[in-house]
Amino acid sequence: MIHRKSREDIKRMRQAGHIVALVHQEMKRIIEPGISTKELDNIAYKIIKENRAWPTFLGYNGFPASICASVNEEVVHGIPHEDVILREGDIIAVDVGATYGGLVGDSAWTYPVGKVSEEIQRLLKATEEALFAGISQMYEGKILDDISGAIETVAQREKLGIVRQYGGHGVGRKMHEDPFLFNYKVGDKTTLKQGMAIAIEPMLNLGCDDVILQDDKWTVSTVDKRPSAHFEHSVLVTDNEPLILTQVIV
Repeated sequence: MIHRKSREDIKRMRQAGHIVALVHQEMKRIIEPGISTKELDNIAYKIIKENRAWPTFLGYNGFPASICASVNEEVVHGIPHEDVILREGDIIAVDVGATYGGLVGDSAWTYPVGKVSEEIQRLLKATEEALFAGISQMYEGKILDDISGAIETVAQREKLGIVRQYGGHGVGRKMHEDPFLFNYKVGDKTTLKQGMAIAIEPMLNLGCDDVILQDDKWTVSTVDKRPSAHFEHSVLVTDNEPLILTQVIV
């Protein structure tokens, strides 16, 4: 069932999204060679708790951390560890969720660690572009396939792999609500309506589409070990422009 958000829901989701955005502001500032993914997790937890929210991921189906920290060929759901130390030229996708007043904000961003190759710069730029191409379709009366198709168009233009098994989703009182959103066209004609909130999250690879679940039963990696990027915003359909919920409120 697809839930349309009330005015009070939206207010709380904006605050949850604001907290998530504060975490990403700090991630962008502190990510550099030599920092561990566990240190990033500790800092994210502290920011979320200081803002009277709860880290949505912590304990979700047994997940042991407050953020997902996915490095290089890891696509999503990487578990932070003290012994995973970021190195010059790496990329890291940080996925953050915060629950405030029972409502969820969910956003991911992929950060370069120091100086990265031109090929990886292209991957990051294109995946971020694909996110905003998807957001540009979040208007009442559009259909889910419009979002999926906009993402797919960018991926195909840049000859990037599209992760097929994972995608975006409704978001609100739960982190994962209906509808599921593919990052390529599947013929889904579900109509967007005012009050619908969707986490749009393209995951694009420098190599093939195929991914594999690692032995920890969480981390998803590319089969060919080539880098993957992940960008995500929670977005609301309004009576006007799409509203990005996971941004700092000024």
